[in-house]
Amino acid sequence: MLNVLYLLNHAGKAGTERYVETLVKYLNGTKVNACFAYHEAGLLVERMEEAHVPCRQIEMTSRFDFKAARALARLCEEWDIDVVHCHYLREHYTALLAKKYNRHIRVVYTNHFVLANNAVTRLSNRWMDRRQDQMIAVCNLGKRQLIQNGWSGDRIQVIFNAVDPAAWAGERSESTLRAELGIPEDRFVMLCASRFADDKGHHYLLSSVKRLREISDVPFTLVLAGDGPLLESRKAQAEELGLEDCVKFIGFRKDIKNLYKASDLYVNSSQHEALSFLIVEAMAAGLPVVATDMAGNPDIVNDETKCGLAVKYEDPDSMAAALKRMMEEPDFRAQCARNALKAVEDRFEVHKMAQATYQVYEKAAGR
Repeated sequence: MLNVLYLLNHAGKAGTERYVETLVKYLNGTKVNACFAYHEAGLLVERMEEAHVPCRQIEMTSRFDFKAARALARLCEEWDIDVVHCHYLREHYTALLAKKYNRHIRVVYTNHFVLANNAVTRLSNRWMDRRQDQMIAVCNLGKRQLIQNGWSGDRIQVIFNAVDPAAWAGERSESTLRAELGIPEDRFVMLCASRFADDKGHHYLLSSVKRLREISDVPFTLVLAGDGPLLESRKAQAEELGLEDCVKFIGFRKDIKNLYKASDLYVNSSQHEALSFLIVEAMAAGLPVVATDMAGNPDIVNDETKCGLAVKYEDPDSMAAALKRMMEEPDFRAQCARNALKAVEDRFEVHKMAQATYQVYEKAAGR
């Protein structure tokens, strides 16, 4: 088996952490021996320790932290690491620089954001590219952006994020959320679960909901799950728009399946989503989707999957019209839900993702 070190700057609770946790769950002990290193501790460290994965903290202060690179090189020698799988620019550069001190290290990098780098970073990327072994983009646009950012396209594989369909199966009767929030069983419930930050688009989602109330008489509740720096600002916006009776802020929740099973529709309003685990999980739970046409979302919601509706980012009229159609056309909504389940089985199934990622490890290691 390959010894794989998963390297992450911040071991928190977002999508990248879920990505790492998923790979460890489905590869560790069968195809790889997983280890974990991080800079800032968080929920993922606890979960790795619960899974009996060896963990080590490494201070990484910047992308050109040679002290961190030396520490990583020593750790890879101590644990006999074959492949370092890293995420985000800081730890990516740290891993590439570590090859200066340990020539046996092979580096796999997964890109989780579709963002253009500035000219200086593009130049440094081209300089570092000679050290790179393999890269993974989680969506097609992500691969194109990596190439534009200065990386060689012949070493980039597109592997979609994925989930285990069986983990999200179940009935609405299993959910306790409606009772918890006092939402009637016949009320249409839309769910959006994401961190409250600029790129997640909550500001325009709330404006869309305001518009929706003007064009539809169907009673509904929008449930917003998550925390983040803009949470209080969005609460103030909802109050200003007079949406207190139809928008519920429930904070960060670990019982995400409970939320899916209480809902009729999943909504994504993000600007920079690469390929959202939350969208795919919601689909596996049997929900249709309304999502922005940004970044990796078109790889999920499109004319082939037919699992929902794509809308323009920061276009409240487009979003409101899509939400209205989902609320008022139950047959269409049900067909989208069936298509969502099929799309997960065909395109976003976790064993396929894990196997494809392992093949990238093998390629990087020269096996």
